[in-house]
Amino acid sequence: MRKRHVKTLMAVTLMSAVLVTGCGGGGGSDSKKSGGDSSGSGIKEFTAFFATPGSEINDDNEIQKIIAEKTGVKVKETWLTGQTAEEAIGTIIAGGDYPDFIEGGSGTPQLYDAGALVALDEYIEKYPNIKEFFTEQEWDSLRQDDGHIYWIPQFSNIYGEEKACEHNDEAFWIQTRVLKWAGYPEVKTMDQYFDLIERYNKENPKMEDGTENIPYTILCEDWRYFCLENAPQFLDGYPNDGSCIVDPQTLKVIDYNTTDTAVRYFKKLNEEYHKGIVDRESFTQTYDEYIAKLSSGRVLGMIDQWWDFAYTAGDAIKSAGLDKQGCSYVPLPITIDESKTNQWHNSGGVVNTGTGLAITTSCDDPDAAAKFVNDLLSQEIHDLRFWGEEGKDYQVNDKGEFSRTDEMRTQCSDTAYKASHLCTYSYFPQYLGTSRDGINAMSPAGQASEFYDGLKSDVKECFDAYGVKTYVEMLGTSEAPGDWYPMWSYSNNLTTETDGGMAWTKIGEIKHEYLPKVVMADNFDKAWGDYMKEYKKCKPEDFLSEMQTELDRRMEAAAKYK
Repeated sequence: MRKRHVKTLMAVTLMSAVLVTGCGGGGGSDSKKSGGDSSGSGIKEFTAFFATPGSEINDDNEIQKIIAEKTGVKVKETWLTGQTAEEAIGTIIAGGDYPDFIEGGSGTPQLYDAGALVALDEYIEKYPNIKEFFTEQEWDSLRQDDGHIYWIPQFSNIYGEEKACEHNDEAFWIQTRVLKWAGYPEVKTMDQYFDLIERYNKENPKMEDGTENIPYTILCEDWRYFCLENAPQFLDGYPNDGSCIVDPQTLKVIDYNTTDTAVRYFKKLNEEYHKGIVDRESFTQTYDEYIAKLSSGRVLGMIDQWWDFAYTAGDAIKSAGLDKQGCSYVPLPITIDESKTNQWHNSGGVVNTGTGLAITTSCDDPDAAAKFVNDLLSQEIHDLRFWGEEGKDYQVNDKGEFSRTDEMRTQCSDTAYKASHLCTYSYFPQYLGTSRDGINAMSPAGQASEFYDGLKSDVKECFDAYGVKTYVEMLGTSEAPGDWYPMWSYSNNLTTETDGGMAWTKIGEIKHEYLPKVVMADNFDKAWGDYMKEYKKCKPEDFLSEMQTELDRRMEAAAKYK
């Protein structure tokens, strides 16, 4: 098996779709031959595996039954447990028996290399909802080296007008209690951010129950070390290309690891570490330990992607009533200095060309499988997936606007209700943006009035103080980046078979080893010098050269459609 180094910065944004709408997929094993009708009901049953953690729903889930009656298909979904995506996919390939549908995450290239996936070209042309899902340019970007398309990226596809309320991406997050204590100040720079946390913690070192605050923590475990290492690109006012910076004027790739801003950022973390502001367990804690700290309400601030903490720690904070103490998190538009315009949030969708929903060669009826995907993208079924049943999960006024009562919101956030009633088929293709009715959002998370009404009280108070209604408005929205974006969709799939891929692997290893040392060092300048010596040995120029070639290729390909 080829060795692959995967830096997952946005691939797991996919997980947000599982949780934003309040429903995971089915779980458990299913050894029954797929694609058949074991119930005698005329419903065809397929299997699916998604190489990411997910939540189970009941076998008799009510909306899944309704969807099955309308489409003629029911899918038994299973999820990743106890392995990495690549390990799980490797095991499946070794066994040679595949589910009907699969989303391999970082293991998707392994599935392609193994010949396990069905080419989708004829089904894309046959089924109009699938065909409509992407433009010709976007479909062409998904073609593999044999000229065919094998998977459909499911997320970040915007229909009609964009309706973004949550900032599902990376940011400097801070608890509302800190902002309230300071009178809701404008906080725009890295220095202002840490100064505020320092001052608050000095005056308020403990929570109401006497538990000591953790002013700032950093998640570094495994691929999630993006919480430590990639801030310099944002601090300099660039969007999340993940593995590099792209100058939009010159269209040249820049290494964000070696900029002056990178030095300032890590020196700041070093200073805050020695002041006791940065959690001393940052570089040894596991993801579960990190989430437990956030869930306790103790952590005043951190950098992270929304999807990485909000649906675990955020829900735990609300369940424990800690939002009443101001422990909810909001994002701030932080840059290295006020001369920079932040690009933490950009408009437009992102096609993650590296992975997506695929149909496998074990599927007995790939045409019926593709038709099911097509049906899921119809507005009627899409509304069932993400809004639920009218009258039970949402209501419609005389203007055709969807909303939920407080009771409905509470109900749709209840674990037992989600398992028994809601079914989003969350790792199948789906839309963001505006419904085909031109009125409503494709999901409650995008319905501005519904979103605001459902906010926790401390977040609502904070938003009111800043004159905003959404997390996105706290940051502002920048225009969609250029046709190259995002470069992480290329670097995620680099292998050690190329000089650039080998350099990329070594860079990741060196950063994992040296950046914690840099933050903790008694002599920052010496530690940074040692880090840079080892970094240069990785031959980053090989990686940057390969990224530049890919950027040039993308721009040339995009020019054909203009």
